[in-house]
Amino acid sequence: MVKKILKSYDYSLILAVVLLCAFGLVMVYSSSMITAVARYEVEADYFFQRQKLALIAGGLAFIVMMIFPYRAFLTSGMLKLIVFGSIGLLVSLFFIGHVAGNAQSWIKLGGMNLQPGEFVKLSVIIYLAAVYDKKQSYIDEFGRGVLPPLIFTGIICFFVIIQPDFGTAFIIGMIAICMILCSGMAIKSIGKLISLVLLFGILMSPIIMFKADQIFSEERLSRFTGFADPFAHEGGAGYQLVNSFYAIGSGGLTGLGLGQSVQKYGYLPESHTDFIMAVIAEELGIFGVMFVLILLSFIILKGFSIARKCQDPFGTLLSVGISSMIAIQAMINLGGLTGLIPITGVPLPFISYGGSSILLLLISMGLLVNVSMFTTYRETYQKPTTQEVKPAAVIKPLQQKNNSSMR
Repeated sequence: MVKKILKSYDYSLILAVVLLCAFGLVMVYSSSMITAVARYEVEADYFFQRQKLALIAGGLAFIVMMIFPYRAFLTSGMLKLIVFGSIGLLVSLFFIGHVAGNAQSWIKLGGMNLQPGEFVKLSVIIYLAAVYDKKQSYIDEFGRGVLPPLIFTGIICFFVIIQPDFGTAFIIGMIAICMILCSGMAIKSIGKLISLVLLFGILMSPIIMFKADQIFSEERLSRFTGFADPFAHEGGAGYQLVNSFYAIGSGGLTGLGLGQSVQKYGYLPESHTDFIMAVIAEELGIFGVMFVLILLSFIILKGFSIARKCQDPFGTLLSVGISSMIAIQAMINLGGLTGLIPITGVPLPFISYGGSSILLLLISMGLLVNVSMFTTYRETYQKPTTQEVKPAAVIKPLQQKNNSSMR
């Protein structure tokens, strides 16, 4: 049996994750060594060593999640732990949270800074997947099927917004939308959900106005003015974006060479976090950028492929949620550094410096590999039974449900 399980793992997906993490570690060192010495007055390999430790911890978590049966998350005790643990972590920020960048989003544990908002993304994915798995027979009933998942997601977004951390709240909301669209819910029920979301936004407006000095701070508003016309604000709001353009433009086809970036010498303040792709473009050119984009695209598309093949709704929706999370974060990061959208401070998955981010991603990828393994194992070594539930996601069931309602 162990041999069959080992044969069922998707080693191409594992290899893609390993390659991205290894490449990201190299680029964190290259992009941060000047910043570490000049700005933070620490050793040149300070951020490299911290990222390496996070990768080791994440690698162990990745292996555990590869082995741990993903359907164990469906148990009542596990779901209660996820729900109350997530809310508890976010509430604790208002008592023991560390403020950085005008947001109270971090908890200091020894020499480490953990960002609960990162881990809550996976909590929302697991919760929504579990709820929609259990509610398939009555998923369109408003009181039992439609409303409960929205309440939990709304509570999580509320606590994230008032930190304030709009980037994370937006990502959680987008992940939830992707999972709802792929849950098998009828269009009529989705319309009700949209109405509730709009109502939630209206109810949130007094809180937004109360926190207006933080939410609409000069720093946040400057991101929009810098995005609209960066070269007109080159010395202020558009400084980061303009230097990102210089880095991308000077890299050309093959780049200036690994470690040879000019912009990381203080011109690009967040060179090892939000703008690490600009340094990659400058040092390794289009080839370096394409290497990252191809691997990221492979992981995302592989995730949706696993979702289509999986024969149980929970595994399907887990795959959709994890793949959507990586895709959304990548698009927001790349859109910000290329000037397509305002800068939001979202890291590039697997590449940017950040312990919480890399831990979340490796735990999530371990879970995705686990779903893939069980899916392949069932297809290869187990005969399908009439009791197996077909995937509740990825458009097809939604079309079938709508067709039957029109008849």
